[in-house]
Amino acid sequence: MKPSRLLTALAALALSAASAGAMDVVTARGTVAVDGTPKTIAVYDAAAVDTLNRLGIHPAGLPDKLYVPALEAARDGAAVIGTLFEPDLEALSALAPDLVIVGARSAAKADVTAKVAPTLDMTIDGDELLSEAKARLATYGELFGKAEEAKAIAGELDAKLAAARAAVAGKGKALIVMTNGPKVSAYGPGSRFGWVHAALDLPPALAEIQSATHGEAVSFEFIREANPDWLLVLDRAAAIGSNEQGAKATLDNELVAETTAWKKGQVVYLPAPDFYIAAGGVQSTERILEAITEAFSAK
Repeated sequence: MKPSRLLTALAALALSAASAGAMDVVTARGTVAVDGTPKTIAVYDAAAVDTLNRLGIHPAGLPDKLYVPALEAARDGAAVIGTLFEPDLEALSALAPDLVIVGARSAAKADVTAKVAPTLDMTIDGDELLSEAKARLATYGELFGKAEEAKAIAGELDAKLAAARAAVAGKGKALIVMTNGPKVSAYGPGSRFGWVHAALDLPPALAEIQSATHGEAVSFEFIREANPDWLLVLDRAAAIGSNEQGAKATLDNELVAETTAWKKGQVVYLPAPDFYIAAGGVQSTERILEAITEAFSAK
């Protein structure tokens, strides 16, 4: 069985087998028992906030910033309990949550927050991002009594995925790059953003890019030699609200201009906060798929 199917199957099995009083939840660190339906939750992961928000679940405690404009309304009425990286244990303790959810940037603090309340590490990453996102959606649906809503949302996500796959089919090879001011990194299959290739069956311009979390630092000559048909761009500065040089300015040079992607106007600037901060959240993932579908369908 493929890892993605196994993960989903395990999540479903654990949840369905749980008693009314307790639920075994599959997390990034293994199975964690959760007693009853949590009433007061604290969340330190933007992707989790995104999916919970789609289900109509409102965390009582959130980080000071989520960096995703579409999620700002989710912070209304929520206590500030630290940042996406660092929990404020005093504020968290004062909130007295039944459950804490961490992931990605805050995952390293799971053992710390677990001293305050049961903690779930719901990190989503890599090639299996979409299947993991759906597994998390199903988990939250069961955990908070929103199973039917979760199934309906999963169907909507599947439809957007199918549309994106159809849009990219036969349109050529793509290279995913992230700009960080004047610096550029490339990402291929198996990397942090490799899910785009895996989920959409989108051929990579280069298969041998190092599958590091932070990508492979590359030059503009590298991009020219790779000569992608499509250039999928993440502007990190835009994602985090930095004043660093933007992606369009960084890539606007003679070397990148020699690529097929640039010549044909096939450079796609992905929704930065969604792709960098909250990828794996249902709503953010849908917006990413919609952006890809729109760009590829126009050609």
